[in-house]
Amino acid sequence: MPAREALTGGGHAAVPGQPGARAGGAAETVPPPADPAATTVSGQAPDRSRWGHSDPGSIYEYIRVATFAIGPDGRISQWSDRAADFFELPAAEVVGADPVTTLVPRELWRRGRERLARTLAGEEWVGTVPYRDREGAEGLAEVYLMPATGSGREADRADRDGPTVADGGPTADGSPGALCLAVDLGKLRRIETDLAASEAVFGQTPSGFFLFDRQLKLQRVNRAFAEAVGVEPEGLEGLTPHDLFSASEAERLQAALRQVLDTGDPVVDLRFSGAVPTRDGNRRWAISLYRLSGPGERPMGVAGQVQDVTSRHVAEREAAGVRRNLALVNEASAHIGSTLDLETTAKELLDVVVPQFCDLATVDLYSALLSGESGPSLSPTGPGPYGAPYDGSGELRRVAVSSVVGGAASVLGGEALPTDAQLPTAEAGGTLCYPPRSPHARALRTGRSAIPEPGPDPLLRSTLVVPLVARDVVLGLIQLSRAIGSEPFDARDVAIAEEIAARAAVCVDNARLYRREHERALILQRSLLPPGNPEAAGLEIACRYRPSNNNTEVGGDWFDVIPLPGHRTALVIGDVMGRGLRAAVAMGQLRTAVRTLAMLDLEPAEVLGALDEIARGLGDPGPTTLTGYGKPAQPAGDDAPEVYLATCVYAVFDAVTRRCVFANAGHLPPVLLSPVGGADPTPVARMLDVPPGLPLGVGGEPFEEVTLVLPDGALLGLYTDGLVESRKHQLDEGLLAFRNALQAGTPVLETLCDEVLSELDPHHGEDDIALLMARVRAFPEDAVGDWRLPPEPTSVAKARELACGWLLVRGLDELVDTTELLVSELVTNALRHGRGDIRLRLLCDSTVVCEVWDDGYAQPRRRRAQETDEGGRGLQLVSLLAERWGSRRTPHGKIVWFELTP
Repeated sequence: MPAREALTGGGHAAVPGQPGARAGGAAETVPPPADPAATTVSGQAPDRSRWGHSDPGSIYEYIRVATFAIGPDGRISQWSDRAADFFELPAAEVVGADPVTTLVPRELWRRGRERLARTLAGEEWVGTVPYRDREGAEGLAEVYLMPATGSGREADRADRDGPTVADGGPTADGSPGALCLAVDLGKLRRIETDLAASEAVFGQTPSGFFLFDRQLKLQRVNRAFAEAVGVEPEGLEGLTPHDLFSASEAERLQAALRQVLDTGDPVVDLRFSGAVPTRDGNRRWAISLYRLSGPGERPMGVAGQVQDVTSRHVAEREAAGVRRNLALVNEASAHIGSTLDLETTAKELLDVVVPQFCDLATVDLYSALLSGESGPSLSPTGPGPYGAPYDGSGELRRVAVSSVVGGAASVLGGEALPTDAQLPTAEAGGTLCYPPRSPHARALRTGRSAIPEPGPDPLLRSTLVVPLVARDVVLGLIQLSRAIGSEPFDARDVAIAEEIAARAAVCVDNARLYRREHERALILQRSLLPPGNPEAAGLEIACRYRPSNNNTEVGGDWFDVIPLPGHRTALVIGDVMGRGLRAAVAMGQLRTAVRTLAMLDLEPAEVLGALDEIARGLGDPGPTTLTGYGKPAQPAGDDAPEVYLATCVYAVFDAVTRRCVFANAGHLPPVLLSPVGGADPTPVARMLDVPPGLPLGVGGEPFEEVTLVLPDGALLGLYTDGLVESRKHQLDEGLLAFRNALQAGTPVLETLCDEVLSELDPHHGEDDIALLMARVRAFPEDAVGDWRLPPEPTSVAKARELACGWLLVRGLDELVDTTELLVSELVTNALRHGRGDIRLRLLCDSTVVCEVWDDGYAQPRRRRAQETDEGGRGLQLVSLLAERWGSRRTPHGKIVWFELTP
């Protein structure tokens, strides 16, 4: 090994009394001061009472150094405390012992004695030597052997600033002896590495770094710090904060430095400012401080990092202005558009901008807009009002004026029309036209804002004209003016004004579009319903939706069929109370919420509970009365709520077990038609005894669940009240007619739906009708494979064998490889992260679903594995190879599943 080579051929000899050739030799690191009375670097006289003791942070605190003396007989004559710590041997055991046999490995004894003999003969030697401690562990040390004669002064000097030797001088009788100094190379190399890292931080980092000593004077800085304060690095050493910054800023920095030095708590992002000779103006800095601690947590000074954040400070001030403008925009969003009235919306706009944004403002809208027509289009070929070529000079009506400036005549602008040219709605305000070449007409023509030249009015300093444009249609313009003493409009003000105008224009245009949007509400409602007849595992589905005879209003009836993992299906039907656009919108919100909650795989009662919270969040429905089966009665009066109450039935059908779990929120109960061929040859339709519960939006009571096992061939009917309720007969009569229609109907499900609607709907047609029919189709026995496996490593191979064999029997050979890999991953995860027995279930219908059950509640989470990770890619494989995958909770754990398409 290199260390033993160093003992045999390494190192070097030197002439006695001359310094060794190796720079940094251990013997050169501990010379005594030339003059003990000399002053220190700081100019203060040294503390003579501490002569021979090391200061906190001495190099001896970081490296292991040992000194001991060897007498003329080649035996250890003195043994220092540091040597005892270094070799873990007390002086009582080693004084008088042979140093070679005590400290050097056996195979090096001969060479060690040769070296010791040369040293006793007067030859110095420096080299690398292996050593062993009390426990026999070997280490590597840098050793300096030097001859010693006289009173032993060399030994005292070598052990200065550290522990004292055990006895008197090593050569008290003047006979030749030796002094040995050993340094632990491991500690020394780590110090060298730390110094190299420190040099890299100070020399290469773009951030400013600095070190203050315990007297809070700069000890070291890097180039980035010097550039930040505008002083060369050579001129910074020894300076204090008062030498660099103003008195107030220097006091803040010095107090922070003292706090960090005393408490050890770091200070982060301390902001201070000052002037830099190399740059104009004051600069802004952010500084972070932390204490440097030596061995034993002795404070050695304060280190810090500084960054020039002048540009960031400027950006923060600009951001404050932006926040004020955003607050104005948010206020506009909240305040403007509370009604669909044009004049009210215009006044709300002016309430926002005056006086917070300007001193005077007006709103001018096209007269055609007030009469229900559309404004001009921004298209170059688009027509102007009343079909005339559009040049921006169309007739407008001033609908709102607000001012905190009195006597500003120029606010009127434009040219007034003669009285006989005014429209019948003259009471809304005066009409006016802007000349084609005016900035106002240009803004109307191009849809871009304009800043006209200051007018003759001495009270106004700056004016801004912003067109009102919504959906590419020009509605009018707003004119904003600032009085003398205010700042003129700049580019940022223009952007804010355009944003406010854009939001106000939408509110204004909403009134014009209300009727047209209402006509599209029915299209929207139908688009939210499932297209065609959806498919479901283990069920034959047929559904119908028929709007009421009242074509001017739309309703809130809806139904949905949602596939769930594990060949389960959620059947939903609901009815939002009231009619009109609001009811259709509420229906869309609730249907979307149902689909979202269903994907979370919650229990039916939990889904209805969450829907109830959502419905209550839409608004306060006020007092409500209930009719039979919990159906809310229609309150009288124009102020009655229309969209905030709803009824709903949510059912989850498991195609494997044929279990169906029902939960009801104030809806009419489902109807179940027993299959033909049972104990009673005549099918019987009956109302299921499902607790009605309260409608969604009422709150206050939990929902209950009912679980039924549906026989093969049974027919489940879900419907809304429009099918069975009418002014011409009681509700019970309609329910009886519905059951009779089911019992007498054809077995073909699609035809049965049409027969039911034909028999019941002609009697009324007063309300929308939603009808959802589902017939149970039981799975064949061989379509399900179910096994339980013990929580043992061998279960992984067993699960692969069972899954592959099950697929091969059913001719699904193309899925064997993928299933084998994915089953192995899921069962392995169940063993590693779950608990209890493992259940493996395979389901085969239009797709193949594999489920792995365990008793652990922790849900799997896919993560991105690093290149060096040995695991963590299992769920990534499942996601890549499976059509779909996921997990869901069970009462006693969880299920992780994946789906493959044959």
